[in-house]
Amino acid sequence: MQRRLLILISIVLAIVVIVSVATITYIPRETTETITPIKAKEYIVYLPLPRIKGNMSVEEALAYRRSIREYRKEPLTLFQLSQILWAAQGISETKWGFRTCPSAGATYPLEVYVVVGENGVIGLDAGVYHYDPHSHTLRLIKKGDYKEELYKAGLNQPWILNAPVNLVIAAEYERTTRRYGERGIRYVHMEVGHAGQNVYLEATALGLGTVVIGAFYDDQVREIVGAPKNQHPLYIIPIGVPEKKYRITESELWDYIEKNREKLNQ
Repeated sequence: MQRRLLILISIVLAIVVIVSVATITYIPRETTETITPIKAKEYIVYLPLPRIKGNMSVEEALAYRRSIREYRKEPLTLFQLSQILWAAQGISETKWGFRTCPSAGATYPLEVYVVVGENGVIGLDAGVYHYDPHSHTLRLIKKGDYKEELYKAGLNQPWILNAPVNLVIAAEYERTTRRYGERGIRYVHMEVGHAGQNVYLEATALGLGTVVIGAFYDDQVREIVGAPKNQHPLYIIPIGVPEKKYRITESELWDYIEKNREKLNQ
């Protein structure tokens, strides 16, 4: 009797394990499709793993990069957001945890927040999130669409309101100044410029548009994203599907250069 009971318990446990495994969402490593985010403890979003090969060369991205302020009313995919965040501050070296942006002394003073509007990213709730480069995840800070508040804090610049997603990059200066003193302030500003250009180029490669914004009320932006007082917002970066993509051909570029060379000989 005892033996039969043990066998019965074993069978039930095996069924439970099989059912549990069958219900786990699988995220393939190599997909570029829209993926519903897996959430742990209901506040961590596991982003699609970053890809290091795309469909546009660096030279093309440099040529096609422009500040774009007009966006279609279309959401981003989670994959697009994942790539943008990886480009901004993601890990690109796994022994020391170095990132995609150069940083003075690898002090990494920058923190990236994401303000997602209603229906701003497919499969992602509207809210304010904080990006963790090492686990490539988003931590939900607060739910809800805060684009209106960010728009007002950004001096009513309409591209903030019209973009489905806005990045806010803040800096904790002490991480750099404790090593380099006052000179570290300059290094932080250089670093946020690197991050901004990375976002520009990745957005261009993904067929998206973006513009970096430096005009806003710092304290209001800090409060909206829930950053601590020792973090200072430096950029708001709206991102969306552009109304019109900018393109230039090599012949147009060459003609421009040749005409200016001719002026040198006049």
